[in-house]
Amino acid sequence: MAKNNLAFVRKDIIDESPAPNLSKGIVGWSKENLFSSPSNTILTIIGMALLLYILPPLYNFVFGHAVWPGEGVTVEACRAHGTGACWAYIDDRMSFFVYGFFPKDAYWATQEGFLASIMQYWRVNSVFAVGVLLLVPLMWPDLKYKTVNAILFFVVYPVFVFYMLKGGVFGLEEVQTESWGGLTVTLIIGLVGIVVSLPMGIVLALGRQSKMPIIKTACIMFIEVWRAVPLITVLFMASVMLPLFMPVGMTVDKLLRALVGVSFFSAAYMAEVVRGGLQALPKGQSEAAASLGMNYWKSMLFIILPQALKHVIPGIVNSFIALFKDTSLVSIVGIFDLLKTVQISNLNLDWASENQAITGYLFAAAVFWVFCFGMSRYSLMMEDRLNTSHKN
Repeated sequence: MAKNNLAFVRKDIIDESPAPNLSKGIVGWSKENLFSSPSNTILTIIGMALLLYILPPLYNFVFGHAVWPGEGVTVEACRAHGTGACWAYIDDRMSFFVYGFFPKDAYWATQEGFLASIMQYWRVNSVFAVGVLLLVPLMWPDLKYKTVNAILFFVVYPVFVFYMLKGGVFGLEEVQTESWGGLTVTLIIGLVGIVVSLPMGIVLALGRQSKMPIIKTACIMFIEVWRAVPLITVLFMASVMLPLFMPVGMTVDKLLRALVGVSFFSAAYMAEVVRGGLQALPKGQSEAAASLGMNYWKSMLFIILPQALKHVIPGIVNSFIALFKDTSLVSIVGIFDLLKTVQISNLNLDWASENQAITGYLFAAAVFWVFCFGMSRYSLMMEDRLNTSHKN
């Protein structure tokens, strides 16, 4: 049976066509995304109306009618009718928002009988500067010497921070942790919680999947107990109840108690995020590692965990962001974090005005947004670099 000949050869050359226009422009984009259907058109009009109603007053409050810091600017300018945010108040209280009650000056008597002083804020500023110098190279994927950088950041840097802020050595004035405050404490609690909760969460997730009953039961109990209790309750227990169980005459620093409570609380949630990544991997990965002669720890370290953590990068960063925002809850137990310093400053009668409290909370919200948005963008960058296959 003869087959049909479907081959076709063009005899005439057709004219060249112009290349398709890939740039739609703002009009084409608007037709496709904003006015593609009657329902989308109605929603677009409603959204634009809301923006026109909200944005002009918001802009006037934050920028247009705001009172900016400058020479000769006093509280009277903020009390004038129709003014917006009082940024001069934020500028005046900025040192308190950043350093809390950390002593600004240290005084001592000289041989001539006079009092000499030295600024103490340089100690906090040096902590910030060294932290940035160590953290930026650690987060830069292409830079070398990551092992040395990690040792400096995770081992040496915490010791440097403690002695630089606490003092009592090398001629530094001793400053109790009760005097630490503001953004300094917020960053300390957030950074310690993030650094401690991730490895703890990995260990708990692995323990929950262990075949040894004692280890599995202990990890499950730890995770479920800490996840079932609100963070406020954890902080109250760490601040009020924990000293009752300590030996007579022994006390635990209030800030240390908060650090432990926040870290354990976040580790329980991190364990479930990591466990989700472990369960998402097919069993063939562990079987392939076993076929290569790898034991449990080698296969977990080099095969399973890298893939599992890569898949749950959004969940991990989401937990980090939630932890950083939850640091504001430590103000309930008397720790003067950024939000607590803002609340106290709002009671300052020297800058009392109609918009004083709103300006303070707006400043705190902006600070939290900057750090949280930065973590979110870094997460997206790492997802793209590792090709996590979350995109179409």
